[in-house]
Amino acid sequence: MTTPSTPRPAGRTVARTARPFHTYEGAGFPVRRPFPTEELPFVDPFLMVDQVGPVELAPGEAKGAPPHPHRGFETIQYVLDGDIANADSRGHSAVVRAGGVQWLTAGSGIVHEALPTPEFLASGGRQHMLQIWLNLPAHLKGTPPRSQNAEAGDLPVAVTPEGAGITVLAGTSHGVTGPFETRTPVLVAHGRLAAGTSAEFTAPVGHNAMVYVMRGEATVAGEALPDGHLAVLAQDGDRFTVEARAEAAEVLVLTGEPIGEPVARSGPFVMNTVAELREAERDFRRGTMGRMPV
Repeated sequence: MTTPSTPRPAGRTVARTARPFHTYEGAGFPVRRPFPTEELPFVDPFLMVDQVGPVELAPGEAKGAPPHPHRGFETIQYVLDGDIANADSRGHSAVVRAGGVQWLTAGSGIVHEALPTPEFLASGGRQHMLQIWLNLPAHLKGTPPRSQNAEAGDLPVAVTPEGAGITVLAGTSHGVTGPFETRTPVLVAHGRLAAGTSAEFTAPVGHNAMVYVMRGEATVAGEALPDGHLAVLAQDGDRFTVEARAEAAEVLVLTGEPIGEPVARSGPFVMNTVAELREAERDFRRGTMGRMPV
C-alpha cells in the first residue's frame, strides 16, 4: 500500500503591484519610492524602499543627508555605486563604498548623517543606492543604537544553475546567509538575472514577501513587472519565482515576519503611539539622542 505524500504548498501569487513616485530627500537628492504611499503605507515589517539613481554626477553635484534623528526602527543603506561617509552622535563613523552596506539600528534614538566623501564630491561619478527602513517591535524600540557595516566582499553571492547571481544582505537564500545580525526574521537579497534566466525564492508561511525591480523588467509569479515597480505577494504559498525574459533585470527581494503592532510615524521617528512620537520629538530637541561631534 502506498502512503500518499504530503502535497507541496503552491507558489505564491501577486496580491498587488505599486508604481513608484518621485521625490527628494536629504539635501535634495532625487529618489524613486514604491512605498510608503497613501495606498501602500508599509509592508510589515518593512516601512520604506527608496532607490537613489543610478545617475551620473558632475563634480560638486553629489548630495547626501545632513544630520537628522532616528528612533524606533532600522535603516539599511546599500551603496551600489559611489560612496557615502556615515557618522552619528554615538561616535561611529564609516565610509560605505560600492557594494557595501550600513545597517543602523536606531533603537532608542540617534542623530546620523550620510554625506558624499570629499573625494566623490570633487570627482563626481555614478551614484546609485538603496535605502530600506525596517520596523522594530515595541519591546525593541528602546534598544541601544547600533551600527553594523559590511564591505562588498563580506556579502555572500549565490549563483543559481541558470547563472543568476543572488547577493544576500540578511537572512538565508540559495544556501548562503548574509552577515548582518537582524532583530526581526527577514530576507534582504539583491538578484541579478540575465535575460532568459530565473530564480526561485522561498518565504516562510505567514511572512510577507515582495519584489522590487531595480532595473529592467522582471516577471514575478507569472506577472510582468516594469522597471521601478513593486509586487507584493499573497500569503498563498511558500515560494515564488522571479524571471528575466527579454532583457536582464536586477531585483530587490524582501521577506519578513510581520510585527503586527500599531505604527505611528512622523518623519524620522517610528513608534506605536502618537504620544511616543511627541516624546521622541521632545527628546531630540533636548539632545538626549546625542549631538553630532563638531
